[in-house]
Amino acid sequence: MKFTARHADVVTTRTDCLVLPLSSGKDLSATAKKIDKATNGLISRCIKAGDINGKAGNALLLHEPPGLAAHRLLLVGVGVGVGVDSVSRQGFLKIMRAAAQALSKTPATSALFDLATIKIEQGDTQWAAQHLARLFTESEYRYGHSLSTPQPASRLKHITVISPHAKQLAAIKAGLKYGAAVANGTNAARLLGDLPGNTCNPAYLASQARALGRKHPAITTRVLNEKQMAELKMGSLLSVTAGTEQPAFLITMEYRGAKTRTQQPVALVGKGVTFDSGGISLKPGAKMDEMKYDMCGAASVFGVMQALAELALPINVVGIVPAVENLPSGAATKPGDVVTSMSGQSIEILNTDAEGRLILCDALTYAARYKPSTVIDIATLTGACVVALGNHASGLFSNNEELAKQLLAAGQISGDRAWQMPLWEEYDEQLKSNFADMANIGGQGGGSVTAACFLGRFTKDYRWAHLDIAGTAWNSAPKGATGRPVPLLMEYLRNQAG
Repeated sequence: MKFTARHADVVTTRTDCLVLPLSSGKDLSATAKKIDKATNGLISRCIKAGDINGKAGNALLLHEPPGLAAHRLLLVGVGVGVGVDSVSRQGFLKIMRAAAQALSKTPATSALFDLATIKIEQGDTQWAAQHLARLFTESEYRYGHSLSTPQPASRLKHITVISPHAKQLAAIKAGLKYGAAVANGTNAARLLGDLPGNTCNPAYLASQARALGRKHPAITTRVLNEKQMAELKMGSLLSVTAGTEQPAFLITMEYRGAKTRTQQPVALVGKGVTFDSGGISLKPGAKMDEMKYDMCGAASVFGVMQALAELALPINVVGIVPAVENLPSGAATKPGDVVTSMSGQSIEILNTDAEGRLILCDALTYAARYKPSTVIDIATLTGACVVALGNHASGLFSNNEELAKQLLAAGQISGDRAWQMPLWEEYDEQLKSNFADMANIGGQGGGSVTAACFLGRFTKDYRWAHLDIAGTAWNSAPKGATGRPVPLLMEYLRNQAG
């Protein structure tokens, strides 16, 4: 989709569809009054007749509005009296999603927005342009890899954002560019998540990483095989892949965007279990098909790397993806087995379905080789996090309060929110084992916290945060990957890049 910004008039500019945010208050915004006058009171009549009430997300499409150069006029409710009050960031995202959904049902190929009609709490015109571009680009996503008849593509190809103030155009253009790139990364992550497990296996992820490196000179890819991981003594990671015929890989993607190569990178470690049956601790059959989404942490790392390269952000980032498949067989790891991690710490595996932390702990130890300024792991780690937070917020754990605050702020700004959870010693004590340095589970209570405490035992030498995205990485109805937390991570990295 193409995005442009220019100084223009809403009444005389030609477009397939003019989008007008509309207040639920009695007073129309200045732009709405202008359009209402040009159309001989069309908007006022629609409000009086009850065809549009201005409630957030409510939409009305009008064809061939008189007095306008636009072929259609789409009224979208914002839920407040614009010009008096203001919409929240989440409210604005709801408005843009409603507009994208309504436009997708029309044959319109172009649309026109005037963002000056909406006042946003803690958000400016550049922020609004950024999220307009992000949400409309995300709305283009269609899964078609394994369909004999692909879903119809969006007809909308060009969106123009106008401003009555020429000085704002540079900021609007910057916002549009950033938002579109983040959405491209998000959509790339969604596709990887949606692919079936017999396509997207560890070898496929390795091939996609190599393809990213070939496409973008700023990205250097390296892939370690099982023999090389065994030489590094990654016994914890390799214990997960023991029951499958699919070989495991440790994938690293180095993005070098900083002016100096010596700048410490931010390391992103994404859980890449391309299918998780639970192993010997077999999962229930219901919804097991959704365990193809257990690599969405890895998918988000791929999405971030793509967006970084597209934007050429001046920062160094290394993406690390332990890619495995977890299946039961005669060779599979058994409950009660003890393995030794790359760090030298031994682990009693009480549940083979708590496998994500077993691959992440070795990847987190490996991340220290890059001397990172910060390490963030992203994982569909625990069902307990879904119980705690649902699908609205990702769980955030960190050993550094400043880092936690930065990630929480990035989540608020991006609309891809997280909620901080505790990392207390009391929870860590639940990991005690009589036969190893630790167990891989800590009992029924506080499952997402004890999982984070487990990872925390391997991250004591650097600033670290853990994002549990088990509730936010995909939707069950309608089924599909979300691409989260690519927007959150990109906002954090942009802030670090300065």
